[in-house]
Amino acid sequence: EFSNSLVGQNVDRVFVPSVEKGVNSSCVEGVLAGYRVVDLKVDFYDGKQHPVDSKDIAFQIAGKHAFREAFMKAQPCLLEPIMNIEVKVPEDHMGDVMGDISGRRGKIIGMDSEGSLQVIKAQVPQGHLYNYSITLRSLTGGRALHTEEFNHYEQMPKDMENRVIAASNKDAE
Repeated sequence: EFSNSLVGQNVDRVFVPSVEKGVNSSCVEGVLAGYRVVDLKVDFYDGKQHPVDSKDIAFQIAGKHAFREAFMKAQPCLLEPIMNIEVKVPEDHMGDVMGDISGRRGKIIGMDSEGSLQVIKAQVPQGHLYNYSITLRSLTGGRALHTEEFNHYEQMPKDMENRVIAASNKDAE
């Protein structure tokens, strides 16, 4: 959300959309590792214009730079998608499956039974579910089924965030 609370005549109101465009550009390009910035409020409350050099592009660039500077001061973080998973597994393989879920940074949130199968409900970061069905097949001899559904976003652990940012910076070089 972009708002302006400009007071006085420091900046001609005609440049407000230019500043907003610069801020939006930074949000789309992302500041941390090139990922889009979401769920924020920006207030344009002051500025200064030059009688000769004040042009649309100058205010877009100023908005972009001001946003990036303020964003980094706010100690931003990367978020990762968390999935709800439900695994239907024979009881004799429950320990292996639960151990595997924990090894994927998953949190067991419930267990139930459905006929001869045990149902494990958990939340797991999406990035750790890559090839999960193959692993599950190996662990259970093909006797388990699972479903995945997006639940929410959560702050990524700092060590993982640092690796993602470093890899992104390396790719950009």
